[in-house]
Amino acid sequence: MGVHGSCHCGRVRLEVPQAPAWVADCNCSLCRRTAWRTAYYPPAQVRITGETVAYVWGDRMIGIHHCPVCGCGTHWATLGEDFGKMGINARLLDGFDEAAVEVRKFDNAA
Repeated sequence: MGVHGSCHCGRVRLEVPQAPAWVADCNCSLCRRTAWRTAYYPPAQVRITGETVAYVWGDRMIGIHHCPVCGCGTHWATLGEDFGKMGINARLLDGFDEAAVEVRKFDNAA
């Protein structure tokens, strides 16, 4: 049984195989504004149901998905090259406790 989560309105649901051992705290202009804590998983291990809309910017290598109803950022996925991982907004996972995981700082500020 995996770990479940959802956006605020519940229309987008997430399932990952286990709770993250660590999450990224990225300081790029988008992550800083949206306050994501990103957990990484191989795409084949993630199940996302419900409609999302992708926001694409910068180098156009990833689509940053959000719920079109409540606006919660749900995940990012590659737009071409396979990175072998995708990012999940860990704050949407049921029972996520930021104090219980390692938070790694990623310096991506421009």
